[in-house]
This record gives sequence, C-alpha cells and structure tokens, in this order.
Amino acid sequence: MDWNRIKELAIVKRIQPFVVQVPYQVLIQRAGRAGRTIGIGLIPIIILVFTPSFVNGYLSLKSSALEFNADDLDAAVKQKTEQESLRIQRRLDAAIPRGGYIVINTTTNTFRLYKNREVVREGTCSTGSNIKLIQEEQREWMFKTPKGLFRIQGKVTNPVWRKPDWAFIEEGLPVPPANHSSRYEYGVLGDYALSLGDGYLIHGTLYQRFLGMPVTHGCVRLGDDDLAAVFKTLSIGSKVFIY
Repeated sequence: MDWNRIKELAIVKRIQPFVVQVPYQVLIQRAGRAGRTIGIGLIPIIILVFTPSFVNGYLSLKSSALEFNADDLDAAVKQKTEQESLRIQRRLDAAIPRGGYIVINTTTNTFRLYKNREVVREGTCSTGSNIKLIQEEQREWMFKTPKGLFRIQGKVTNPVWRKPDWAFIEEGLPVPPANHSSRYEYGVLGDYALSLGDGYLIHGTLYQRFLGMPVTHGCVRLGDDDLAAVFKTLSIGSKVFIY
C-alpha cells in the first residue's frame, strides 16, 4: 500500500483546516498499523471523508437540523413561558386582597391605599428614623419600622399615647412607674390610630411638616386627611404591606 500516494491525494483534495487537526504523519502511521487488516479499502474511505463536497454537505445537513431543532425549542420555550406567566398571574390575583389594604414604602416614605385592587389615595408618610438609643450601656432601642405583611389589629378614635420608657430616656428624664400619669399624653397621635401589633401604630402627628421624612420611633405617621381616608377604608384584619 502506497501511503505516500494517499497523503498526496489528501493534499490535492484540499482538506478543510478544521478537519485536519491530526498531523498527516500520525494519520498515516495509524493507518499503516491497521493496513494489514483494512487493506486498500481504506483509500476510498479517506478520500470520501475528506473531500470538500462531503464536508460541505455534512455541514449543510447539520445546520438544517440545528435550525429545525432551534425552531422547536423556541416554540416550546414560548409555550412554557406563557404557561408560567399565567400561573404566576393566578397566584398574584389570589394573593392581592379584594378589599382595602395599604402599601407603605419606608425608603421613599410614601404610601398607597387600595380598595378593590385600585389605588384610591396616595401620599407621603413618615417612618422609622433607624436611630439607636442606648441607655448607659444597659438597654438600647432601634427606632425602625418593621417590614413585612401585617394586619390591622385594632382601630381607635382620639387615641391616647402611653409613653414608653425610651420616651423619657430620650428627653433625659427619669423613668416613672408603669401607670404614672406622666406617661399619658392626649392629642399627639391625631384623630385616629390603627394598631399593627407590638406597639406599632398608623397614626396622625402634630409635626406634619416632617411628613415624607424618616423621623418616627417605628410607627407610621400620616397627615390628617390621609389618616381619615385610611381609617375609613381599612377594617380589622385588613392587610398592611411594609417594605
């Protein structure tokens, strides 16, 4: 078997560069070792494999198959995406309350009041200052509005503020007994208050010029008209979303 002739044929046929990744010498050596078994039948196989027409035809067929598979894949992905979107939309629809609820943004200090899934009122509010108060390394308080999903647990008109210990410490005053009269202040929370639990309220304020700023001790302050609308729209159990 004339392996040099085979090499010449391969060169004449101008094998594509990406096909000839193995040196001719290696190819010929390997073919030489197998020559006794394969014999002269190897010659037409090599010529067939490495002819430009065969390579181009193979690549064309492979490209068509890829395009066909890509179209099928696009259709499948589109169908899957639509199904997933519908599923998510159904979950969102089920999660959104049909009655009144309020969404409070502690970053921008704004709120949106919803009823029947439509915005009925929006405006500014005040939320926690994120300031920490430390009492001589004994106790500390972080004045931060909690985030998450809450429910209205109570509603009162003309609320009275019962001052906690930190209110006296912040003013540099001695902390009085639990039921001392100095703990009760009238008229500082506005006309209405809605309880979120754990001492947090949505209430009014005497300092309406600070609305839109993070200045509270954790409660949510609203202006008079906004507070009246929220009090009227929300009921016991209504959801409050704070983020």
